[in-house]
Amino acid sequence: MTLLRTQLGTTLRGHRLRQRRTLRDVSGAARVSLGYLSEVERGQKEASSELLASICDALDVELADLLAEVSVELRGVARSAVRSVPAGARVPATVPATGSAAAAEPEVASDASAEPALALVGAGQAPARSALRHGAVSLAA
Repeated sequence: MTLLRTQLGTTLRGHRLRQRRTLRDVSGAARVSLGYLSEVERGQKEASSELLASICDALDVELADLLAEVSVELRGVARSAVRSVPAGARVPATVPATGSAAAAEPEVASDASAEPALALVGAGQAPARSALRHGAVSLAA
């Protein structure tokens, strides 16, 4: 079982490395000690919501987008498999972790009054600043 702090750290490190930024650079921008940021990235420290918000600001990543990305990773679902499913549509009961075409028996999505496990948020609203740059879609669990 993957811990939340481990996945948060891995995801934060991924964003930092994709931006080709150093721990020193991000820790200075986030006003967090370099050692503490390193421990957060390695999953050794539980970061508070304030600390996560500060790190996300330094990385120019929306906190909601980070949490959605972590949620997807914790569920073991490939990013490309996240999609909107209309009520009554047939969806696989599970998504194969190996990426094979074989899936469990389909089940019918619940009616519109049921709360979705994962829903698209912000339709019709102006996209968040990070979404404008990265083409991201905000998700809420």
